[in-house]
Amino acid sequence: MTARLVSLLALLAAWQVGSGIAGARLLPAPAAVAAALLVEARDGALFFNLGVTLARVVAAFAIAMILGSALGVLMGRSRLVDKLADPWLVVLLNLPALVIIVLAYIWGGLTETAAIAAVALNKLPSATVTLREGARALDPQLDDMARAFVFSRASWLRHVALPQLAPYIASASRAGLSLVWKIVLVVELIGRPNGVGFEIGSAFELFDVTRILAYSLAFVAVMLGVELCLVQPFERHVARWRPARA
Repeated sequence: MTARLVSLLALLAAWQVGSGIAGARLLPAPAAVAAALLVEARDGALFFNLGVTLARVVAAFAIAMILGSALGVLMGRSRLVDKLADPWLVVLLNLPALVIIVLAYIWGGLTETAAIAAVALNKLPSATVTLREGARALDPQLDDMARAFVFSRASWLRHVALPQLAPYIASASRAGLSLVWKIVLVVELIGRPNGVGFEIGSAFELFDVTRILAYSLAFVAVMLGVELCLVQPFERHVARWRPARA
């Protein structure tokens, strides 16, 4: 904790020095950004836009993880499904996120559904690849045991598959969350009338660097909270069997 605090203070000090060198217009001082945050918080705009963006992140992340996990397990367990789906997976992995977003808005209109679908589609292939590797690594001896004890499909999933897939789910969740919230901001910047991305776009048009930093840092703080309170505890839980590092 002490090391993190020292690192944070060093960052603030470097920021203050950088502001003095670059000038307040290009790099506002920490105090100016904090004041802008207070102004946005007082009129409720900050919390409203943070809430809207966070809701989009949660929706897109949930859709991508559910579909990507299901498809990844199917591809890992079935050679036929793997051969059929792999070319599409390669295409989605290499298709730029901006292309998917623009096409989603063209085909679906500037709607909430199109925005969330575009974000989910950008995340889905990476989740699929991770869970496919997890499905391929499932212990066949445990499958034999499940057949010997006549496990139902639900029991096999709960007691055999999920415990082995949990580290892969945790890895996909961490990587996916960091990807999803960044893409959500791009989606909002291009085609939504609210959210953190929209506010950053509005501030950019006015060359208001202070508001850009204020909204960016506010949402980064929210996602750090999610990381510390949800993602890291889940990772520790699924990796509790591993020996602690010195």
